[in-house]
Amino acid sequence: MAGRYYEDFAVGDLHQHPLGRTISEADNTWFTLLTMNTNQNHFNAHFAARAPYGRIIVNSGLSVAIVLGLSVSDMSQNALMNLGWENIKLTHPVFLGDTLYAESRVLATRESASRPYAGIVTCYTRGLNQDGDEVMSWTRTVMVYKRDAPHDKDFFPKAKDAPA
Repeated sequence: MAGRYYEDFAVGDLHQHPLGRTISEADNTWFTLLTMNTNQNHFNAHFAARAPYGRIIVNSGLSVAIVLGLSVSDMSQNALMNLGWENIKLTHPVFLGDTLYAESRVLATRESASRPYAGIVTCYTRGLNQDGDEVMSWTRTVMVYKRDAPHDKDFFPKAKDAPA
């Protein structure tokens, strides 16, 4: 199984997540339209050219979603739920063509009081662009399955016709 279980997390561990993601104009336009964001700095190049940065700025909801997604393989692949985000900070603009990377440091772990098959992990995640500039950060808490939890095992369906 991919991802870490509760027992695999240790306070202080730093996970530099393995993938990067370049943001295209299509990504930004689609996300902006899907989320009904009407701020023209995200989709109108003529309008954005007159703003202080002089070009389109990527929708911050998309940037946050990408950095969060980049962290899943290490931090929450085996989570059963997110419990919260705190102190989301957008510290540097993200532009079309930027490539985002993410890293997370484990801040705390504890057993779940209500679910004996899970533990709670708190991590600090930050997104970096291709130049190493921090573009965002937050603290996130997730509930993660323990290795012996039955909930994420044996879910793959059995084929009705066995291969020859």
